[in-house]
Amino acid sequence: MPYYYGFDWTYVILVLPCIILSLLASASVKNTFNKYSRQFSSRNITGAEAAQRVLQANGVTGVRIERVSGSLTDHYDPTTNVIRLSDSVYGSTSTAAIGVACHEAGHAVQYAKNYAPIKLRAAIIPITNIGSKLAMPLILLGLILEYFSNLSFTFVYLGIACFGLSLVFQLVTLPVEFNASRRAMNAIESCELLTDSEQRGARKTLTAAAMTYVAATATALAQLLRLILLFGGRRRDD
Repeated sequence: MPYYYGFDWTYVILVLPCIILSLLASASVKNTFNKYSRQFSSRNITGAEAAQRVLQANGVTGVRIERVSGSLTDHYDPTTNVIRLSDSVYGSTSTAAIGVACHEAGHAVQYAKNYAPIKLRAAIIPITNIGSKLAMPLILLGLILEYFSNLSFTFVYLGIACFGLSLVFQLVTLPVEFNASRRAMNAIESCELLTDSEQRGARKTLTAAAMTYVAATATALAQLLRLILLFGGRRRDD
């Protein structure tokens, strides 16, 4: 039974470890970024300049690079074709900043090169957003209508399926993020943006960031399994 004396062991066994992993991954990103933010490029290249060189090396034009407020708020916006780099990245010459900037440029290159996973992720975002919002209301509605057995469990199963879309999104996101980091490191090396010894800082920063996506995927999987264990096998005569 998922519950033992009113205590939900599915949460403790499945979800809680993943949440802890997510917290550790987030802390690792901040600590790693802060550490290598103090290691500066001997070539004195800023994050914005590094991103521009990655675009040029891949023959990508028409992408703007802008500054955005905050820390670790860096992202590529495909709707406006803009790379937005945070205050701690845009004008910084640190190895961490260059790694992050090149990663975001990698996303722009993915769109320009029609990289299939990022196109798929963009296509399913509206569906996954709707699914994540409807999942729990559908499950709760099914439980409330439990005395209408067939109808109620249709809602429950539909809710679980909607939540499953969150896992699909995370699974698609993984190759997108890993590929962007690989493109970033290849460009850093081929364009000689950092020396061999300095590349370690950029690589460490990107690896730490990648672990946050791994943790998010694990959490989504754990939560889906928990919903299946709690509600997926229920019957009215239980």
